[in-house]
Amino acid sequence: MKALLAISALSVLAACAQTGQVQRLAAGPEAAPIAVFRPGAPRPLPASRANTDMSRDFIELGFAMESGRPIAQFSRFDGPVRVVTRGAPPAGSLPDLERLLTRLRAEAGIDIARVAQPAADDNVITVEFLPRRQMRAIVPTAACFVVPNIASWSEFVANRRSPVIDWTQVVQRTRAAVFVPADTTPQEVRDCLHEEIGQALGPLNDLFQLSDSIFNDDNFQTTLTGFDMLLLRVWNSPELQPGMTRDQVGARLPTLFNRFNPSGRRGTATTSDLTPRAWREAVEQALASSGGVTNRRAGAARALVIAQEQGWTDTRLALSLMLRARLAPRDQGDAALDALLTAAEIYRNTAGGEVHAAHIDMQLAVQALASGQPEMVLALTDRALPIAERTENAAFQASLGFLRAEALSLLGRDDEAERLRLDSLPAARYGFGSEAAARARMDEIARIGSAARQIARL
Repeated sequence: MKALLAISALSVLAACAQTGQVQRLAAGPEAAPIAVFRPGAPRPLPASRANTDMSRDFIELGFAMESGRPIAQFSRFDGPVRVVTRGAPPAGSLPDLERLLTRLRAEAGIDIARVAQPAADDNVITVEFLPRRQMRAIVPTAACFVVPNIASWSEFVANRRSPVIDWTQVVQRTRAAVFVPADTTPQEVRDCLHEEIGQALGPLNDLFQLSDSIFNDDNFQTTLTGFDMLLLRVWNSPELQPGMTRDQVGARLPTLFNRFNPSGRRGTATTSDLTPRAWREAVEQALASSGGVTNRRAGAARALVIAQEQGWTDTRLALSLMLRARLAPRDQGDAALDALLTAAEIYRNTAGGEVHAAHIDMQLAVQALASGQPEMVLALTDRALPIAERTENAAFQASLGFLRAEALSLLGRDDEAERLRLDSLPAARYGFGSEAAARARMDEIARIGSAARQIARL
């Protein structure tokens, strides 16, 4: 289930960006309301961890729900899977769905295709597009979600308290329904398709420590990654069968990962302890959009205390530091910057952490812009932009473009800046949902640049 927990990277430190803070880092025409943003050929970041780690994560992902409830037996579809859609698909969603299914066939080796009408004995994933309000009336905390053994929203509502839709009771999957809001941004629709269809075909759990996976509720990875496709290839390999126990699956994983990921044989395994439920709850409290800033700061503070008490040095500590920085009061800018720099160092030394590090670069670029350091803005965004493009995160890509445009303006390169703003708008419309929302984000960043220019004149 994709929860409403996304980190808004741009706003993380804008409030505490103060003049001089980043010095320590130095060494057209009106478009359509929503434009379809089409990146080039998919280039997902590859799986880069040791196969022993991947086997461990496979088990943790595969034999528990997000709630912590155990799953006794391995489950999956057995045989080809067909996808049908219901409701009114929003503009661009069907091409995004086809792009996803093409990737699943090519990268995960899954026999999956969209059809108008499935056969009676087909394994079927139904994707139903609904108004967000209708979804939240029943499941208020979910942006989108997947349910087994049904084929429609009405069937879900009728069975929502029934064991029929209890994933822990499913052994062989034959039907699943993915529910996606039709009235949200094109990027969120696409992200929902990736995560929920990925869960329909594979694991049902999310792990905050998986920096290189979409199966992670921090929502930095917005599309299925190389690790995810490798996991789904192993999940759907014939050596694994529905009904296997945890130990039976675990015994087969080393051979499967070594076959499908030969480079992972040479990787260095890492140790990993169990993540206390209290830390996860604190992180969720800090991320919850409806929690209020005081409550969210308390969650971030508690998460960081737990991470430090556990002696963690991995991405769980990095995420705790990022949340603490994001929610820091205005007068704690220096401490927030220290937390971000420490988190960035952890992520840069972690497989898959380049996406998180790139988001930190954008946060630092906001500070650099606010403090009138355009060259640093260009350097930071230049490092982050290839990751935004490669992971197909249009909102991230557009924000970086707008930041670069403001930096160019500060340097007197106004023609370049205006071209870059216009070039960034298609991604912004896709990521933020409309012409108005795209220009609002552009104006938000422009105000930071304008304030920097005023400071420079003093």
